[in-house]
Amino acid sequence: MATSSLTFGVILSCALLLATATHGLQVGYYKKTCPSAEVLVRAAVKKALLANPGVGAGLIRMLFHDCFVEGCDASVLLDPTQENPQPEKLGRPNNPSLRGYEVIDAAKSAVEKACPGTVSCADIVAFAGRDASYLLSNSKVSFHMPAGRLDGRKSLASETGVFLPGPSSNLSSLVSAFAGKGLSAEDMVVLSGAHSIGRSHCTSFVQTRLSAPSDIAASLATLLRKQCPANPTTANDAVVSQDVVSPDVLDNQFYKNVLAHNVLFTSDAVLLSAPNTARMVRANARFAGSWEKKFAKAMVKMAAIGVKTGRDGEIRKNCRLVN
Repeated sequence: MATSSLTFGVILSCALLLATATHGLQVGYYKKTCPSAEVLVRAAVKKALLANPGVGAGLIRMLFHDCFVEGCDASVLLDPTQENPQPEKLGRPNNPSLRGYEVIDAAKSAVEKACPGTVSCADIVAFAGRDASYLLSNSKVSFHMPAGRLDGRKSLASETGVFLPGPSSNLSSLVSAFAGKGLSAEDMVVLSGAHSIGRSHCTSFVQTRLSAPSDIAASLATLLRKQCPANPTTANDAVVSQDVVSPDVLDNQFYKNVLAHNVLFTSDAVLLSAPNTARMVRANARFAGSWEKKFAKAMVKMAAIGVKTGRDGEIRKNCRLVN
């Protein structure tokens, strides 16, 4: 019996490894070339989250925003230069709301000291998104992240508005945006659960949810009107928690909030506008452990979008600049 159990364990481990080796990516990619890579990234993420848990939400969002524009290639990290004065990080969806750049810098610095020129910034972003998910969920969202991405050289602010769905998106545009990246409607609903953490600027929802008729719960609307200016601008744009119940915990509370009409964005509220997505919301609200497993799987799937390999990419020495 012991031998059979061991054999089954080996077979299962091999199956899991093969299942996660997608698009040329592989779990344990740096096992020989830089065995400390993932440990060093997690240490940088853990240190940052101990100082400010909100940064973790930024790292998960960073992976999403990176992968949806030019693929998962760390193009969102590139700073403006004379040759490219308007990279992705200056696009409206990213500036000034995207956070976590300094965490990636710290992780890259540590990895470069250990293994110069070996680990891509794109893989560091993917590892950081995984580690933030694990830490913010109190270890309930746990998964291996395949690696082997290269860093891209193209980064345009103009593309962020084309590929990244916004907070006022309707359901059809959300489904279309995710489908365009090879993700299903269920992937979209599952990944929306990341809105159980993080913060939002008032400009992202006041006009559509507070100043105009909406289904937002009266109690939440009252609270938000106390926190947000009636006409927020970049000069007076306050920041509020996306989840007032458990703002620093990655859990299925988001779906309970959707059902109670306690969400900030139109793009969250519209998940109830079709029978299939509403059914998914109810299931995720009811079965926490099931959602966490689906979230882990969807994160791996998203992190395989448009990866750069071969001559299409490079391993940057500095995540903010092409070589």
